[in-house]
Amino acid sequence: MLPLATLTQTDNPQTLLAQVAEQIATISHKEQQGIIASCTQIFAGLRFEKDIIRQLFREEIMQGSVIYQDILQQGVQRGQQQGEAIVILRLLNRRLGTINPILQEQIRGLSTFLLEELAEALLDFFKVEDLVTWLRTKDPRQAQLSLIIRLLN
Repeated sequence: MLPLATLTQTDNPQTLLAQVAEQIATISHKEQQGIIASCTQIFAGLRFEKDIIRQLFREEIMQGSVIYQDILQQGVQRGQQQGEAIVILRLLNRRLGTINPILQEQIRGLSTFLLEELAEALLDFFKVEDLVTWLRTKDPRQAQLSLIIRLLN
């Protein structure tokens, strides 16, 4: 079997990966074959284009990896968090006027749970100070930021 270190030292990745894929396909124990294929795809992904890797390895092998699942779940959660932050910032801008960039960053850094609470609470805000007060009580980092904002104003 070719050592994985060879993957980082080739000038012809497609040929080398094809050889590796062929050798992995000869492994009779399917679970072991899947683990080795997943590891190879991860290492190859550090150096080569994904199209080359996808041509030679079945995608479902990688999708069965617990690391792949974890990365995917983190991406979904991060996307949800960013989407909620965008909507909340738009609502706050409409309700209170332009929000200070420091406060915007603070809001973007909130957990999904706190963003959902803020989405409800903002209906009761009438001025930016209401937002600052809410953030100060919900997020300990806000206490430091509110001091900075006061100094800037």
